[in-house]
This record gives sequence, C-alpha cells and structure tokens, in this order.
Amino acid sequence: MVDFTLTPDQVLLVETVRDYMAREFMPTIQEHDVNHYYDPDTFKKLAEIGLTGICFPERYGGAGMDYISLGLASEETEYVDTSIRTILSVHIGLCGCGIYIWGTEEQKQRLLRPLASGERFGAFGLTEPGAGSDVANMKATARRDGDSYVLNGEKTWVSYADYADTFLIFAKTDPDAKHRGISAFVVHREDAPGLETRPIKDKSGIYAGDTGSIFMSDVRVPVENRLGDEGEGFVIAMTSLENGRYTVGAGACGTMRACLDLSTKYATERHAFGQEIGRFELVQQMIANMYARYESNRLLYLRAGWLKNLGEPSGRAVSLQKWQACDAAFQCASDAVEIYGAYGYSDEYPVFRYLRNARAPIIYEGTREIHTMMQGEYALGYRAEKPTRCTLPPYQPEREAVTV
Repeated sequence: MVDFTLTPDQVLLVETVRDYMAREFMPTIQEHDVNHYYDPDTFKKLAEIGLTGICFPERYGGAGMDYISLGLASEETEYVDTSIRTILSVHIGLCGCGIYIWGTEEQKQRLLRPLASGERFGAFGLTEPGAGSDVANMKATARRDGDSYVLNGEKTWVSYADYADTFLIFAKTDPDAKHRGISAFVVHREDAPGLETRPIKDKSGIYAGDTGSIFMSDVRVPVENRLGDEGEGFVIAMTSLENGRYTVGAGACGTMRACLDLSTKYATERHAFGQEIGRFELVQQMIANMYARYESNRLLYLRAGWLKNLGEPSGRAVSLQKWQACDAAFQCASDAVEIYGAYGYSDEYPVFRYLRNARAPIIYEGTREIHTMMQGEYALGYRAEKPTRCTLPPYQPEREAVTV
C-alpha cells in the first residue's frame, strides 16, 4: 500500500511554519531583498519555533522530528525566500548533521546541542577559490601542534559566514594525500584569533541573505574539536553535502509553489484583449507545467526523505531530487516572469526575485553537471550506493514516517 499521508505532527508543522513565515517574514522580504539586507533576527526567529534543530533528537536540544519534516520546513521557508531556507541548509544539513553523524557522544552534547537549540549559528567551510567540485584540490592546511591543530587557508562562497559563530571547516592534514588527506574541524569564532570573515557583495541573487569568505591565519583548534579521524574529512564532507542538498531540493519546491500561486493570481486579475490572460492557452500551458513540476518534485523529496528515515542508501535519490527540483524551480520562475510580462522584469512584483534566487541552487551543493554525471553513472552501473555512514540518518525516528 502506498500512503502519502503526512503524520499529524507533520501537518501541524506545515501549518505552524506557513503561518509564522507569512506573519514574520513575508511582509518585509521584498524590501530586504531590494536593499540587499539580511535581518540578523532571522535566525533567532527560526529558533523560536524550533526549526534550528528540527530533525535532531531532543536529547541533543532538537525537536525530535524526521527528515521529511526537515524537507517540509525547507519548502515552507523557501516559499517566502531562498535566503531563509539557506539557513536550514547550512545550519542543519551541512554543519549540524555532520556533527551528529560523525561526532562522539561528548561532541554531540558539547557542539551539537547549542546548534540545535538555536544558541549558536552553524556554517560550512569547504569550497575554496580553486577548489569547488574538485574538493581534493583544496589548499587549506591543518598542522598538528601538541593538543591543537593550526589551520591556514581560505574558504569562499560560505553562506552566512559573517553571522555564524560555529564553522565546520575542512583542511588537509596530509597535503600530499589528495582527498584522503582531508580532515574536519569544528571552529568557534570567539575561540579562533586569526579567523576573519568578509562578505561577498557582488552576487546576482539571494540578496536578503549573507555570503562570505573565511580567512584563516594560524587558527588554533583543540584536538577535541576534530570530527572523526584524520583523513576522514572527505567522507564527512560528502555526508554533509548529501544532507544539505536534500534541503535544497525540497526548498526548490517552495519556489515552484510560490511561482504557481503568484502566476495563477495574476493571470485571473490581468486582462488583455478583453479577457483574463489566464484564458489564453499558452498561459495555461505555463501554469499547468508549474503545477506538474511542483507535484512531481515534491514526490521526489518525500521519497528521498523516506529512504533517509529508514537509514537506507539515499545518495542516488537525493541527487536526483536536487538536480531535477532546482532546474524545475528556475523554469517555473522564468515562466512566472513571462506571465507577468514587463512587470515581471522589475522589483514591483516578487517573481523576478524568485528567478534571481533560483539560479544559484543549480550550482551549489553539486552542480547540475555533477548530478547529471552521477545519475548517468548510477544508471550504467558505474556507480553503486553502499550502506555506509554517508547514508545513515542523523537519528532513529521515533515517529511514524510517511510511506512513499
């Protein structure tokens, strides 16, 4: 039996987040985007309703919900703006999940709990100016010196670099070992003299969010803040990226639904040639395609979340839903601009904001090309999913999961 019914907890979650987002963020988000302004209270507001630790167990300060709930929250936050969903992606998917899956019990209590409760804001430092998809080419180093590691190097395109106070940072403990020489470290800003962040100001979208670079000059990190063993950093990074890209794909459904809602409203209000523009077949075609893209991609992220809840290998499903949903969101936003006509190509209406925002997710958390290659390799049998720690969920769900 196939059952797509959400649990009562999940239904309540959607209702709560949707109402909260409409009340707390929707009235000001367009103005913030136009002014390139990130409201520092955004993270605090997400923490107030428990979203900063939604899928972590209560014993670590979280809400004790599941992966599907994380996906639902990602959709509802991106329905308002990508910048808000991005907080869930970096704070939970990239930083928090990495600590939960790979941390010791002591590290989970010490490092994860303040993240899950919203006391601290987490970010993720992997990409470098010369190392994006080619992670093994990173130049940042970590040298063991007694009870500490000394980190040097640069990270870039770090979401919320200027506001986070906890960073999951990757550096090479063995510069000659390529990806096998990478290790992972949890760095607290206030304990890291020599760490500096600077904003990236010339982005083409997600104006209401922060993106920056991290510069490290002899930053000392205690040994107890190393995550996993030396040399496990690459696998830890891939684990984190899988969880992060799940939120990106789910969030893209929020952009699709927002564009659908805005387009249907405008198409029944705008008149041309003596009738609503929604009466024209080509407008109907664009709206119908938006609906089809939203419904199909929502099923993809529900299935991926279901697999993750079960602890089943989910890399292939997550890659597929991220790739397809991000492409679909960009097309929905482009069609929404077309439906609005000249008004769509301005900031008088929000559809162009969705178009600007929808381009970046096609690139980050694995480019479109990377995911296309991965899916081809899966289909050809060149790549196989293995039941490793990369595919384990960050908790054992205590609530009934959605059966997909």
